[in-house]
Amino acid sequence: MDKTEQVEHEDGELFEHHRFLASKGQEPLRVDKFLMNFIENATRNKIQQAAKDGHVWVNDEIVKSNYKVKAGDEVKVLFEHPPHEFLLVPEDIPLDIVYEDDVLLVVNKPAGMVVHPGHGNYSGTLINALIYHTDNLPVNGNERPGLVHRIDKDTSGLLVVAKTEAAMTHLAKQFFDKTSEREYIALVWGNVEEDEGTVVGHVGRNPKNRLQMHVFPDGEEGKEAVTHFKVLERLGYVTLLSCKLETGRTHQIRVHMKYIGHTLFNDERYGGEKILKGTTFTKYKQFVENTFKLLPRQALHAKTLGFVHPVTGEYMSFDSDIPEDMVNAIEKWRNYSQNSV
Repeated sequence: MDKTEQVEHEDGELFEHHRFLASKGQEPLRVDKFLMNFIENATRNKIQQAAKDGHVWVNDEIVKSNYKVKAGDEVKVLFEHPPHEFLLVPEDIPLDIVYEDDVLLVVNKPAGMVVHPGHGNYSGTLINALIYHTDNLPVNGNERPGLVHRIDKDTSGLLVVAKTEAAMTHLAKQFFDKTSEREYIALVWGNVEEDEGTVVGHVGRNPKNRLQMHVFPDGEEGKEAVTHFKVLERLGYVTLLSCKLETGRTHQIRVHMKYIGHTLFNDERYGGEKILKGTTFTKYKQFVENTFKLLPRQALHAKTLGFVHPVTGEYMSFDSDIPEDMVNAIEKWRNYSQNSV
C-alpha cells in the first residue's frame, strides 16, 4: 500500500487506503472480484458496500462494483478517515522479550500475532505492544515504529527492534549489507533430495494475486532473493529444513520453497494446506488432517538471529526454542515415518 494520499473532493478530504495498477495482462474483471485478489481479509460484501458508498475509484472516477477492470486501470479505495495503521494505539499486551538494553530489544513473537497494523488487523499487533512498552520508538521509512525487519503473522520467532534512530540506521544497514544472521526452521512437503542447497530467484508480488509473492527467475521483476537450506531430518512425505536468509524479502522462504517443489506444510496461502505428497489411503488422509489441527499455520519458525550491537560493536546471537505446535507436528511425522517403514 502506498503512503497515505489525501484527495480533495466535494465532500471534503478523502484518504487513500489502497491503490493498485492493473497489469498489462489483466483480463476484464469486475472491480469487486479484482479487489478481492489484492486486499487481505476483505470480503466481497464489504467491497461491494464500499463501492455502493462511492469509495471505489478507477482512473480517478467513482465506479460501481460491476465495473470491469482492464489492463492499465488504476484502482483506488478512498475513505474519509486515515488508514488505521496511522492511528497507532498503545496496548498492554505481554511480550516475550529475550534481551533488552537502552538502544534495542529482541522479542520472540508468537504465531498468530501480526507485526504491524494493517487492513483487518488494527489492534493486538506487536507494534501496539511495543509502543506501550517503550516510549518514542523511532519510525522506519514506512512509518512503523521500531521495526528493522518483520516476520509473517503465522510465523513464530525472533525479531530485533530498534529503540533509537541511530540503532535503527545501524541495524538496517546490517540487514541491507547481508551481514546479519537469520536461521529459520521449516517443515516442507516432499523429500528434499539434496542434503543442502541454495535457492536463487527474484521475489516480487504475484501479478495475478497480490496476496502472494512470486519468483521471477530471470530477474525481470521483483528483488534479488537468496535462501540457503540444509536438511535436518527426512520424515517420509515431509522434510525438516534449516533455512538461512541471505536476503529478507516478503514471504521469501515460503515462496522459494514452493518454487523448488517443497511448499511449507500447512501454508494455506501457497497451497500447503492440501495433501501434496503421500498415499491415497483414508487413514493417511486422516493422519495429515489431524496434524494440520496440531499445527494450524505454516510450519515456519525464526529460530536464530545474529547481528553486531550498534553501540558496543559486540556480535550478539540469540536462539529460540521451536514452539510446541511445530514440535508436536514434527514428532507426529517422525512417528508416522518410523512406523510406516
